Amino acid sequence: MLSRRNALKAGVLTTGVVGAAGLASPVLGSGAASAAEPVAGAIGAPAVIPQFAVPLTVPPVLSPLLSSGTTDYYLVTMKKVLKEVVPGKQTEFYTYNGLVPGPTIKARRGKRVVIRQTNQLDMPVSVHLHGAEVPVDSDGAPMNTIAPGASKVYTYPNNQRASTLWFHDHAHHHESENVYRGLSSVYVINDDAEQALGLPGGAYDVPLVIRDGRYDENGQLVYVMDDFLNRTTITVNGSPWPYYQVAARKYRFRILNSTNVRFLLLSLSNGGTVTQIGTDGGLLERPNETPVLALSPGERADVVIDFSRYPVGTQLVLQNALGPGPADQVGKIMRFDVVRTAADNSTVPARLSTLPAPQTATVNRSFELRMDEDGRLDPQAYINGQTYDPARVDVRIPWGSTEVWSVTNSNTRAPHNFHLHLVQFRVLERNGQAPGPAEAGLKDTVQVLAGETVKLLVTFNSYRGVYPYHCHMFDHGAMGMMGQMEIY
Repeated sequence: MLSRRNALKAGVLTTGVVGAAGLASPVLGSGAASAAEPVAGAIGAPAVIPQFAVPLTVPPVLSPLLSSGTTDYYLVTMKKVLKEVVPGKQTEFYTYNGLVPGPTIKARRGKRVVIRQTNQLDMPVSVHLHGAEVPVDSDGAPMNTIAPGASKVYTYPNNQRASTLWFHDHAHHHESENVYRGLSSVYVINDDAEQALGLPGGAYDVPLVIRDGRYDENGQLVYVMDDFLNRTTITVNGSPWPYYQVAARKYRFRILNSTNVRFLLLSLSNGGTVTQIGTDGGLLERPNETPVLALSPGERADVVIDFSRYPVGTQLVLQNALGPGPADQVGKIMRFDVVRTAADNSTVPARLSTLPAPQTATVNRSFELRMDEDGRLDPQAYINGQTYDPARVDVRIPWGSTEVWSVTNSNTRAPHNFHLHLVQFRVLERNGQAPGPAEAGLKDTVQVLAGETVKLLVTFNSYRGVYPYHCHMFDHGAMGMMGQMEIY
C-alpha cells in the first residue's frame, strides 16, 4: 500500500477518527472487523464478491442517430436493467441505454451534440453534463426534471477545449440515490490540437469509472443516505475489482471518481509512477509524473501509464490509500495484467497545451461549507448557513466578470468538495499555498478537507442564467449543500 508519508505529501489525508460523512482517512487493516460490518441501516448481510475474477468492460462509444456538418444527434433512454455483480445474483441498476456506466459519447470541439433523453424510470430525473459550458435550459438543474415517461432534448455546443466530462442525474433529493444506482456516463470532447500530440488513442484510450456500493447477500444495492462506512464493494466500469489485460505499451486512462462521498488516493502496487496529463478541464500545460492521484467525488484525472516498463507476466494492482473501510476491500480498485508486447508510436510531449491567460478579478466572495456532524438523526448541510432553496438566488454576477471565490470547510471532521456549473476555474491557493501540479490546470470540482480554504479564480463569459454550485458529494448536496448563482 502507499505509505502514510507519501499520502500526507499528497495533501489529502487528515488526522483523527472516521466521522460523519466519510472523513478521508487511511484504510483500515483487514483485521478491522468493525469497519467491514454494517453499522447503519442494517439490511441483510454483506455480499461476498471475489476480487480480480472478472475482466474490465470498456463502455462502448455511442454512435449518433444522425450526423450533419454542424450537429450530431443521439437518442438515450434511462431505464432499469439487471446486471450481475454478486456472483449468481442479479442487481437492479438505473442506466443510460441499459449500460452501467452508460455508453461514452465522443464529441468534437465546435460541433454541437443534441441528445433526446427519455425517462423510462419511475421517478423524475435531470441530466447534468458535468464540466460543460451549456445554455441554462440544457444544464440539467436540480428542479428542471424529466417526468416518468417524458423526454427532454439537451443541446451541447462543445465550445470549449478538449476534456473528459460526464453526465449524471441531478434531480434534487433524488440525485444521490439515482447516481448510486447507476446513472452516470462519460462524455469526451476532442479537438485538433490534442489529436496532433500523438497521445495514446483508439483502443488504448480507456475510461475508468470508479464507484463504491453496498450489496446485500441477495445481490441488491442497499441505499442509505451518507452510508459511507458500508459502501465497501469497489466497481470499475460496473464490474467489481476487475482485471484488465494490457499490452506492454502506453495507455491513456480517463479516471473518474463517480462515487457519492468516497475520496480516493490512487497508486500502483509496485510504487511506480503514472504520468498525469490532464484534469477536469482538459490537458495540463506540462505532464506531471506522480506516484499518487487524489480524486474527490466528481473529479477526473487524465493519465498515461507506460506498461513497457514491465515484463510480460507482470500484475499491478491499482490501489487506494484512503478509507473508511478495510484495506482488503476499499484498498484495491482493479488489476492490470501485462500479457503481450505491442508496437507503440504514441508519445507524451513535454508541452501539452497552453492554458488561457488568467483574467484580473474585480470581486471577492467567500463561501462557508458546513454540515451537521453532531450525530443528529436528520443532519443537514449548508453553504453560508443556508440550505438549498430553488426559489432563491444567492449570488448575482455580471456577465464577463472575473471573481475570486474563497471556499472554506468549517467542519472539524467532514470533508467536502466544491463544484460550479457552467465554468472551469483556476485554483489560486490552497491554505495560502500555491496549488500543486495536479491542480495547475482548469478545474470544475475541487476538494476542501475539514478546516481548509481554497481560493478559485472564475471568469463568467459564456452563458447567462441561473446555475447551481454545490458540494459534489452527492449525499451532501441532497442534504442541502447547494446554492444558486445568476449570471446576468
